[in-house]
Amino acid sequence: MDYRKAKIPVSTVTRDLDKLYSSTGNIYETVAIVAKRANQINVEIKQELNRKLEEFSNLTDNLEEIFENREQIEISRFYEKLPKSTLIALQEYHDNEIYYRNPLTGVEVAKP
Repeated sequence: MDYRKAKIPVSTVTRDLDKLYSSTGNIYETVAIVAKRANQINVEIKQELNRKLEEFSNLTDNLEEIFENREQIEISRFYEKLPKSTLIALQEYHDNEIYYRNPLTGVEVAKP
């Protein structure tokens, strides 16, 4: 999923709990599913940001050059403006874009 183009609200949105856990039947299981996906998204975004910022790393930089690197600042600002990983994971869960399974019950839910 391309997080830059997704229509995910950046601010807090009130969710209907009954609709939120209707597929699992358990609010705690739903929270665990969303939390695991949010961690995955967070790792992906962090790796992408680190790859982009690696281009600017130079071992011989002095302090003045670090503060004046506008491109690096713009990249960092862009990633700061992205929605939080929990909001992205909740939107994916709401849109049935998350595959999950419960090994205890044998229930699997895949993307449509």
